[in-house]
Amino acid sequence: MLVKEVPDPGVPKRLDPTSGRLDRTGARGLNPFDAHALEAAVRLRESAIPPVEKIVAVTMGPDGAARVLRRALSMGADRALHLSDPVLAGSCVVATGYALARVLERERPDLVLLGQQSDDGECYAMASIVGEQLGMPALSQVSRLELTGATLRCERQAEYGYDLVELDLPAVVSVGDALNEPRYPSLKALVRAREAPVETLSAAAAGIEPHRVGAIGSHTRVLAVAEPAARAPVELLDGSHPEAAVERVVAWLGERGLR
Repeated sequence: MLVKEVPDPGVPKRLDPTSGRLDRTGARGLNPFDAHALEAAVRLRESAIPPVEKIVAVTMGPDGAARVLRRALSMGADRALHLSDPVLAGSCVVATGYALARVLERERPDLVLLGQQSDDGECYAMASIVGEQLGMPALSQVSRLELTGATLRCERQAEYGYDLVELDLPAVVSVGDALNEPRYPSLKALVRAREAPVETLSAAAAGIEPHRVGAIGSHTRVLAVAEPAARAPVELLDGSHPEAAVERVVAWLGERGLR
């Protein structure tokens, strides 16, 4: 399964005007949507017939990204793989999906789980890209799943309601936050994860072609970075005097020719 390190939700997000990339110097942690995918993997291991053999957590990022792998281990993953190489810096979502797929190929997974989006990029596209690279069917925004043998039955959120989908493994599935409530790891699990080994792979070791990753292999370019325009001052109305508030709203509309 795929996990990602993202800026902490409480940290204001900004782009570095020099590199055009997200500034990641603040506090970081596990992508919240990937926590739901992890919980789904653990629940499948607890209930699936036949049982799930192994949960392998994979991430791509600099040295510090190993933190989210240890978090994944504390939440139930059995192994951790860290793809880390300077040549990968600046990869767009397509280049990232290609690189991650090369790592997954080594593991020959039956099911690849991940969150439907990352809390920073919010591209919603990683499952489709990885599925395309692996030659596997991909399903997104799954809110319920059940595994029986080599068949996965899923409920997928859609604009008009829900789709009920059945697909054969192997497959790539991204899940939403409505799927489950991730469990909090025990102190024992946290200590065990801190001491567990994390396998690190270079781009070359994973069979990644350098010209297909990093800034040179990306399909998008950031041409400029600018602060958003300042908003006009906001006028707050006192709800304790509704008649005066209504008069002010009517006057405000009249000033703009909207009455």
